[in-house]
Amino acid sequence: MVAAWTIAVIGLLGAATVWLSFKATIISAELKSASQLLSPLRASMLRNDVTGATLAVDELKLHTAKAHAAATDPIWTIAGSLPWLGRNFQAASEVAASADDIAGLAAVPLVDTFQSLNWASLAPKDGRVDLLPLTRAAPKLSVASHAVTQSLGRLNAINADELLPPVATPLLEVRNQLASLGDGLETAADAAAVAPGMMGADGPRRYLLLIQNNAEARASGGIPGAVAVLTLDRGKLSLGEQKSAADIGVMSPTLAVNAEQQQIYSPRLGKYMQDVNLTPDFPTAASTAQAMWERKTGQRVDGVVSIDPIALGYVLDATGAVKIRNPELVASAGGRLPTELTGNNVVPTLLSDVYAKIEQPKLQDAYFAGVAQEIFAALSSGRGDAKNLVAGIVHGAAEGRVLLWSDSDNEQTMFAKYPLSGSIAGPSVSPAQFGVYFNDGTGAKMDYHVKRTVQLIEECPAGGYSEVKVRITSTNAAPKDAAISLPEYVTGGGAFGVPAGSVQTNIIAYGPVQSNVETAFVEGKKTGFASHQHGDRPVGSVTVRLAPGQSSTVDFTFGKIVQHTEPKLSVTPTVQALTDVVLDTIPAKCVPAS
Repeated sequence: MVAAWTIAVIGLLGAATVWLSFKATIISAELKSASQLLSPLRASMLRNDVTGATLAVDELKLHTAKAHAAATDPIWTIAGSLPWLGRNFQAASEVAASADDIAGLAAVPLVDTFQSLNWASLAPKDGRVDLLPLTRAAPKLSVASHAVTQSLGRLNAINADELLPPVATPLLEVRNQLASLGDGLETAADAAAVAPGMMGADGPRRYLLLIQNNAEARASGGIPGAVAVLTLDRGKLSLGEQKSAADIGVMSPTLAVNAEQQQIYSPRLGKYMQDVNLTPDFPTAASTAQAMWERKTGQRVDGVVSIDPIALGYVLDATGAVKIRNPELVASAGGRLPTELTGNNVVPTLLSDVYAKIEQPKLQDAYFAGVAQEIFAALSSGRGDAKNLVAGIVHGAAEGRVLLWSDSDNEQTMFAKYPLSGSIAGPSVSPAQFGVYFNDGTGAKMDYHVKRTVQLIEECPAGGYSEVKVRITSTNAAPKDAAISLPEYVTGGGAFGVPAGSVQTNIIAYGPVQSNVETAFVEGKKTGFASHQHGDRPVGSVTVRLAPGQSSTVDFTFGKIVQHTEPKLSVTPTVQALTDVVLDTIPAKCVPAS
């Protein structure tokens, strides 16, 4: 009798093992098939193929449903209660359930949204963006984002170290995919939630537009070369009369600015529109610019937008060439400057050639403003490819060339989650975030000729703490005879104590919260430096002067870094491509203690 029971139990265990193996094969195969559909689904959405996207998501649902059904089989569920081995069955069930949730609660709403919100719907038509598709998309995108966040939370709660490799490996892969998908969905949901209101769905919204001139460096890019009011009313974009930042005049009394930043960057932050962005913290610069504009004009704007000529070039790549039609500007160009601007010529024209071809600063500013006016007119008319236009603006934002601040607390709280906010503290800033920023000390437009690289060099831990060296190499690539071959407006003519043709730059380096800036070296020689704190982040700064053809390397060493995440680096956007400026981090090669 005992033998019979033993044989029966062994038989049942064998049958259960075979059954579990069969179910495991189904789960693995169905999830693999579902995963293979993600690329075709994404491709269909990118090329506006509604039929292809719908078919892909329908097939995706079939595969995830089969995987989920296999993972909720009674025997599989019982196996999940087994000691040690059971957690592997539980983990597989969580992965299958998450996949099914995402297919139904994320992919389906996304395709539904895609059918009404595609690239064409984002483009202005008759000078106006239709805001209704965005408004309708917001709740569906929110549902999709929530589904991914919930699923990722469940999977993150599983300890992969306790699982067998055949279960742990796909779990980690799914986590990575969901984290990437979740970030994108959260961004899309946030954008859809606030974009209609910001674009005037509930009434006109006015933004102060700062066009930064990278030829004269400021921490967030360049000196505000032109300012204007950008109005959005029910999706219609219009750009008002533009002024030079110098036209705003001197603030007397000086506006109050955060004491930490005033100590680092001087009271000029609250005195001149040209200097509001000496600080790399764009919310500070933007709110100060808003206050200056209100004091000057009596008009309070709803926010501030910043863009530079390199980002304008990205816009022109999508809209196509624009022509300057203002007769006065055409006359001032005098055949020496192009009256048709493209993505290829807009940067050298606005940041260099205009100073060589037009002698009067007021006419230079007028030409600069006229080009911007024409680009925004092309943008509002809906010219060009909408997909490329959005991609160009996203590209500019990723490089820190497009920044946005809102006077609305709710909107600004959302912006603070993203680099678009230009914040030096808060949720958009990595725990191991470093920053290198440049402020011109020449009082001229020589930064067009400066080439820079910035690199993080990880050092071996000292006393249990990591160290990172921030290396900045700068070269004045102006011609040897720059003092006489370049216009005085470009060189400064020595007016601020810097010899004509030389470039003086204040280099400011930020470390992560709670770290220390310990040393500074210039050309390998230890030097004194200004040490400050900004938002619990250490700040070190030195001033470097370079004659034509001269190079200099500055090293800041940051110690007591307790964060164990991958270090990240933000840098002032310059005339150069960001990929040419920011070099790969050099990791430490430490010898373990014996």
